[in-house]
Amino acid sequence: MANIDECEIRMWLFKYRNLEATLREILSVTTHYHGLQVLKDTYIFNDGTPMELVQLNGTIPVRFKGAVYNIPVCIWLMDTHPNNAPICYVRPTADMSIKVSMFVDQNGKIYLPYLHDWKPNTSDLLGLIQVMIVTFGEQPPVFAKPQNKEIPPYPMNSFGSNAYMPYPNNPYPQSNYPGYPSYPPTNSQSTGSYPPPYPTSYSGYPTPGGFGSVNSVSTPGGTGTIKDEHIRVSLLSAIEDKLLRRMKEVFQQNQAELDTLRRTQDELKQGKAKLDVILSKLEKEQNDLDKNITLLKDKEEELDKAIQRISNEEPIDVDEAVTTTAPLYKQLLNAFAEEAALEDAIYYMGEALRCGVVDLDVFLRQVRTLSRKQFILRALMQKCRQKAGLAI
Repeated sequence: MANIDECEIRMWLFKYRNLEATLREILSVTTHYHGLQVLKDTYIFNDGTPMELVQLNGTIPVRFKGAVYNIPVCIWLMDTHPNNAPICYVRPTADMSIKVSMFVDQNGKIYLPYLHDWKPNTSDLLGLIQVMIVTFGEQPPVFAKPQNKEIPPYPMNSFGSNAYMPYPNNPYPQSNYPGYPSYPPTNSQSTGSYPPPYPTSYSGYPTPGGFGSVNSVSTPGGTGTIKDEHIRVSLLSAIEDKLLRRMKEVFQQNQAELDTLRRTQDELKQGKAKLDVILSKLEKEQNDLDKNITLLKDKEEELDKAIQRISNEEPIDVDEAVTTTAPLYKQLLNAFAEEAALEDAIYYMGEALRCGVVDLDVFLRQVRTLSRKQFILRALMQKCRQKAGLAI
């Protein structure tokens, strides 16, 4: 596609919410399918609201019974694309008629599971067109009109309005896919290369009980004239298909709500289980705390009683406060106390020398005497510990 065309498409898409994503998809489609061209036109919704939308208009190649035909389609891109699915139509030419099926209604509107289950993150226009090609290859959406036979205008539907959704005002461009035969085949073409024109019959929609179809209504005598009986069968089939789709949508919606409620119920059950565990832990901690408080109160009472008892007794002599169970232990205790006293005496002699209270000669003499006594006491303590069987 030329740069000027891309710039023009970008101008058409300036009101689209996802301009870049939509432009990428359009360029990708036009690169793969040259029979489709990008146009801008006014789309009229069911309520009569007009909107300027971009469309992909042209033909897509569909293989049917060994031959490839160009099926005319129109793909309208919503201004919220790709968040919302496109609106697709089969656009038959003057020598074609729409073949009503479960995928195409009498207005030419296309119904596909791919459109119904459209997902913005995974669905795209290329995938949609590929699904159309496969679906129309199994069930063609159009058939050739009988030659020189006038088809009466379509009736009003049961709601008092024309059964067709209005198409844009511009005529369908006659664009053939290069390299493939046109569709439907003309008399001048070789009949050996094309399948025969589709029969002028209306195949029914799937019934609620399965995929059986309503009996086909063929035109009597091969006149090709659509009678009231044919119209009635087509309308009944369309209504039945619409009801089935509506029932399916309601069922899926209710099923989704039910799944949501089930998930919510499971989450609530899991939350209740967690709360029960937390409550049991809190009760256990509360019981442990009550026991500790009771124990602390008992200990506090014991301390108060001990303090009261000690305060009422006479002062204790420090030398008599510690008593030993054997004479050997008493000798060890006295030697330890005397050795600790000598250690303090040597320390304070050093402090006295440093402060100049005693001279060096006196310090040396006294320290030598105290050290000798300290050595004897340490030897005595070691011998006492050996006799008592204590660690040395």
